[in-house]
Amino acid sequence: MINATIVLEGGATRGVFTSGVLDYLMEQDTYLSHVIGVSAGACNAVDYASKQIGRTRNCMIVEDKEYNYHNNLRDFMREKSLLDMDMVFDKYPREIFPFDFETFQKSCEQGMVCEQVTTNCITGKAEYMIETQDFDRLLRICRASSSMPLLCPMVNIDGVPYLDGGLADSIPIRHALHQKNEKIVVILTRNPGYRKKSMTKGMAKLYRRAYGKYPEAVKTMIRRNYMYNKELELIEKLEHEGRIFVLRPLVPTVSRLEQDCDVLREFYEHGYHLMKRNYENLMRYLEI
Repeated sequence: MINATIVLEGGATRGVFTSGVLDYLMEQDTYLSHVIGVSAGACNAVDYASKQIGRTRNCMIVEDKEYNYHNNLRDFMREKSLLDMDMVFDKYPREIFPFDFETFQKSCEQGMVCEQVTTNCITGKAEYMIETQDFDRLLRICRASSSMPLLCPMVNIDGVPYLDGGLADSIPIRHALHQKNEKIVVILTRNPGYRKKSMTKGMAKLYRRAYGKYPEAVKTMIRRNYMYNKELELIEKLEHEGRIFVLRPLVPTVSRLEQDCDVLREFYEHGYHLMKRNYENLMRYLEI
């Protein structure tokens, strides 16, 4: 295990790019000692710690309609969720694509730190959660980290409502800088030069209406684009200085709710082959 931190951005199905990157690293038996995942990155993070090559890819690229996790309009109205979160965070890990919790625990016992970023809806702040003993709680944390506002319901953990970690800390580079590892690898799911546009007044009004009971969370949602762009600026600065290693897609990204399996597979392959081409550069950065 290499003493370094890897930060995994989210982006819903754009996370299939990250799964390609991590699958190549796992094939090379390259494991970093600290992984921080946000939203879809949280799902990638736990599968990296459990050393399950291809699991995140298989969960995201599902050709069998019986296991499709996209709700139709009727299910959306009933469940108040565009995605079947029970399928993804209950049936998948327990039955369809079993999660190897034993290996996950062993990795953590051997020194790997695996954090999932969530947004506390009461405080509006990011929380960096770790769970190595309780399988059910780990799944709830991953579910909370991946629960997009308006599209998915809040997730209760220890009596506190949570939503997508990307709201409060989309790319936790500052959190990574405050950890003990000097070497930091960042896997982004947006193209070079990307910046998030300001939220429209209409969307801000929708958030206030939907989450009026959680004013701090609403503030965080409305300021997300500003904070996200500041994180990107810091990442680009650190990358230019040679202090961090960054990998990002070099082809047009998929939409965050992409359902076309061929499109998703191509984006996965892009991540895999991009990491393969840059593996020696990564090893030089890590001084391996």
